Amino acid sequence: MAPAPSRPHRVVPPQAPLPAPAPGAVGRCVRALAAPWSRLVLLGVLLAAGGGCALAFDPQRLLAHGWPPRLDGAVALLVFALAYGVCTAGFVPRPLLNLAAGAVLGSLFGLGAAVAGTVVGAGIAFGLGRLLGRDALRPLLRARLLKAADGQLSRHGFRSMMALRLFPGVPFWAANYAAAVSRMRWAPFLWATGLGSVPNTAAYVIAGARATAPLSPPFLAALAFLVLTGVGGAAVAWRGRHRLRGR
Repeated sequence: MAPAPSRPHRVVPPQAPLPAPAPGAVGRCVRALAAPWSRLVLLGVLLAAGGGCALAFDPQRLLAHGWPPRLDGAVALLVFALAYGVCTAGFVPRPLLNLAAGAVLGSLFGLGAAVAGTVVGAGIAFGLGRLLGRDALRPLLRARLLKAADGQLSRHGFRSMMALRLFPGVPFWAANYAAAVSRMRWAPFLWATGLGSVPNTAAYVIAGARATAPLSPPFLAALAFLVLTGVGGAAVAWRGRHRLRGR
């Protein structure tokens, strides 16, 4: 029996090796992504996304439709405080959220949830600003007014932040990111935010809780308090501006 003819071996051409990454290319890419200005751009993207989500959520509908009935008790307070904090980090005005807290949860529980949400939102903004924006923005503090404000926040953090929270005039988000760029520590920032936001928050919450009775004494007292603090805040801001310019 004749042996079967052998098949010719197929010669496979050797494949060219994949080009190796240039030395240090990965390191340069990582350094570029971690650079101060790259992190600042990321902060801008996150804030824009947060603002878009807050607009899509449409928090003012709580004033018209109320709180979901399946949420009540401690769960409602916790969910509202967390939602409040995220919304403030997304630039939703706090007065609107405070009115909603009073209308949905009442004066006492609404005040607790609103103050807790204020601290949560301030902490989110402070952490993002310090992690992603501080290194890029601190070298820009060359103007005398900016340097004076930075020095005030850095040396007298608790007292300065307490004044900013007590007297309206400086937007909530602006105070958060200004503190993040400064050398203020976490504890004074959060304590001053929590304590300093109580009076104005209480006035808005009471107004929201008593909105159906606009001639009631609590509603009128809350409205008068907001007007007085607004005028006082404008006066303090005017004097503080001239004092900082004089330094």
